[in-house]
Amino acid sequence: MFGAEEVQVLLLSLRVAFCCVLLSLLPAVLLGWLLARREFPLKIALDGLCHLPLVLPPVVTGYLLLLLFGRRGLLGPVLAALDLQLAFDWKGAVLASAVVGFPLMLRSVRLGIESVDPRLERVARTLGAGPVRAFLTVTLRLAAPGLVVGSLLTFARSLGEFGATITFAANIAGQTRTIPSAIYTYLNQPDGEGRVVGLIVVSVALALLALVASEWSARRLRPN
Repeated sequence: MFGAEEVQVLLLSLRVAFCCVLLSLLPAVLLGWLLARREFPLKIALDGLCHLPLVLPPVVTGYLLLLLFGRRGLLGPVLAALDLQLAFDWKGAVLASAVVGFPLMLRSVRLGIESVDPRLERVARTLGAGPVRAFLTVTLRLAAPGLVVGSLLTFARSLGEFGATITFAANIAGQTRTIPSAIYTYLNQPDGEGRVVGLIVVSVALALLALVASEWSARRLRPN
């Protein structure tokens, strides 16, 4: 069975996943360029910090987000002054998904930038392009497969994110209940098996679609 509540869960999950990709893209490009093109002290430490959510238990990531962005967290008073609530809100689900999926985005973007010969940037600059224009028109354009693949993988990871999301954003019906938390909820209901099966089918279909799209995009956008 796939009723109105399941549709609401699906739409919220897609909304969170899209916003997660948008939130992650610019930081991933900036950090990907920095790690790919520059050598500096503590580069290994920064790289490890950026990839830490990939190996941390997601519940730990969610708890750390609470310590930072919760109402009584380190940045809680700042968010309150801005009338912005992240914890126990759908925007918190976006942040949790973005933090957990960020290493996938960063790694894909960094590999894409590393695959571009730096000499092409220097040629563009000798032809009159400034550093920013050379980066946007040469490096970023040629690194497009990495950006697309990273975005699709982050999107898929967001759809499957559970631990950090339920810890930081909770499991509030109609507000923060995404597909994984809905499956968890329905599994604990006597009549929830049919609803679980429907959401699992949708989850598998979306995950496969994202993976196939990422591989297809990488092949289509790869420079000849």
